[in-house]
Amino acid sequence: MERVKTLQHQLIHYLDNEAKSIGQTAPINLYRPIEYTLNMGGKRLRPVMVLLAAELFGGKVDQVMNTALAVEIFHNFTLLHDDMMDKAELRRNKPAVHKKYNENIAILSGDAMSIMAYRYLLKTKLDRQSEILSLFTETAIEVCEGQQYDMDFETRLDVTVTEYLEMIRLKTAVLLACSFKMGALAANASDADAAHIYNFGINLGLAFQLQDDWLDCYADQDKFGKRIGGDILANKKTFLLINALERANKADKQELIGWLEKTQFDETEKIEAVKTIYRNTAVPEITQEAITAYYKQAIESIQHIAIAESLKKDLRDLADSILKREH
Repeated sequence: MERVKTLQHQLIHYLDNEAKSIGQTAPINLYRPIEYTLNMGGKRLRPVMVLLAAELFGGKVDQVMNTALAVEIFHNFTLLHDDMMDKAELRRNKPAVHKKYNENIAILSGDAMSIMAYRYLLKTKLDRQSEILSLFTETAIEVCEGQQYDMDFETRLDVTVTEYLEMIRLKTAVLLACSFKMGALAANASDADAAHIYNFGINLGLAFQLQDDWLDCYADQDKFGKRIGGDILANKKTFLLINALERANKADKQELIGWLEKTQFDETEKIEAVKTIYRNTAVPEITQEAITAYYKQAIESIQHIAIAESLKKDLRDLADSILKREH
């Protein structure tokens, strides 16, 4: 993990300088919220994936820093708009952009960020620039598709596990996979290696999101940083809820649907009641099994990449750190 931490520090230093410059640009009411968004913090995993992949295939970090920043700006654009759609008041314990400013500013600043990502992509001239732009564009569309499916699921009780996995593949996994592959393409990796590291990112992304679903119910409250059971209170269609609806006996399913339909309830009571049904249907264990299965598929993809075994360790360490996190 030492190499990943070093890349994080390099990326954050560069991002801080760019965010400050963006925030000083006129019109201030368009660009200051972008600076605010980029300064909210986070692990910066996606841009680090770009840098790490480029380095693994012999590229230079400085040459792909703008490519990495494009990914981070796009990712934060999606969070900004997600917060509006979800009516979320906080992001990383700070007021969401639409709360700190207003909804119109949040919409326009988010739009500007989605376009700004391309500006950063075009700042660096790479041999395979056209492929990188095509990959990024396709990924951006897929992320929007995933978000739409997520919103569609809000009003459905018949969402299947297969549908859910496709939704999180689009909404979450493809951007991780794109980040790895963009870094590989920037360093002129072979098509086969670029495909393998993309598959690594897809499976890691699926495991990552399922881990998020699990943590929302079973993380250590002090380490998690937000209330345990938030997805339950919001009736969010997670891997756990969908499996419970599919596997519950008649009585438990009726009770579970009853909780989903209630508009007035004691929050603690609802969380505990739903978690009891999860236990009755072995949902925690099923979720952990799925996380492990996708993790193993991710590690299998690493085996096929034509780089030194010592370099593959960085990918394994990154995967382990993501799936052993507690928040």
